[in-house]
Amino acid sequence: MSTASRPSSSGSSQAVVQGEFPFTNEDFRRIAGLLYETSGIALPDSKATLVYSRLAKRLRALGIASFRDYCAMVASPEGADERHNMLTALTTNVTRFFREPHHFDHVLEHVIRPAHDAVRKGGKLRIWSAGCSSGQEPYSLALTILSEIPDAASLDVKILATDIDTNVLATGQEGVYSEDLIEAIPTSVRARWLERDPRNARNWRMGEAARSLVSFRELNLMTDWPMKGSFQAIFCRNVVIYFDEPTQERIFTRFHERLAPQGRLYVGHSERVGVAGFETDGLTCYRQVGVRRA
Repeated sequence: MSTASRPSSSGSSQAVVQGEFPFTNEDFRRIAGLLYETSGIALPDSKATLVYSRLAKRLRALGIASFRDYCAMVASPEGADERHNMLTALTTNVTRFFREPHHFDHVLEHVIRPAHDAVRKGGKLRIWSAGCSSGQEPYSLALTILSEIPDAASLDVKILATDIDTNVLATGQEGVYSEDLIEAIPTSVRARWLERDPRNARNWRMGEAARSLVSFRELNLMTDWPMKGSFQAIFCRNVVIYFDEPTQERIFTRFHERLAPQGRLYVGHSERVGVAGFETDGLTCYRQVGVRRA
């Protein structure tokens, strides 16, 4: 386990947060350990209050009186479903359409446009949104593709959208967003590729062309990746900041193996790729170089 995910062993029975439920250093250590083992996410001591506030809701819902009892339950064989609920509660889903717009300009210029002719001749275009949250990132990619290839839905063009949280995946699958959430989508793009939600005129729904390009799948980046083939681009932005350095290196190495030659990896503004096989290709964009592993 990363030392970043493990509080000091001294005073393990001392309360770290004062509140409705007893919450000790030992409770935090056990929760941090389970989260790290399950997802690779490292929780520093400074996150104790966040853990308490998010999981106290789970204790109330389950009628559990203490974090000690909660920890025992989620660690038991019968606690698999609640471990998933714990993971969902502790992961952060912050996203918006065309977040860091320079990435979408870059992928259009360096990935989508160069692939246009080959796709027309029967070639494939594959992009992976790893940590897609509620769908704004993969749909932004879909709209970017449609701006260059309006009939992409009839060609071999696909976006894989994965996340560990099944709740946000359900939102992405539905493809319905409120008026304020789509403000970053240009009006002309909205008029062509989105439609008003028939159930609520104040909401917008991704049109069939955009939705048909995106496949949403549950995936924990720490487990086996079942996908076959390679990707011309992978977006994994503001995800690995929650991992310790060895875990980040493993993830980036695995991304290198899944990228097509000269494929691009896009990361968050505070993230850097320091493993072999990548070279900088713009602001927080990296190009795959070197020998691609089988």
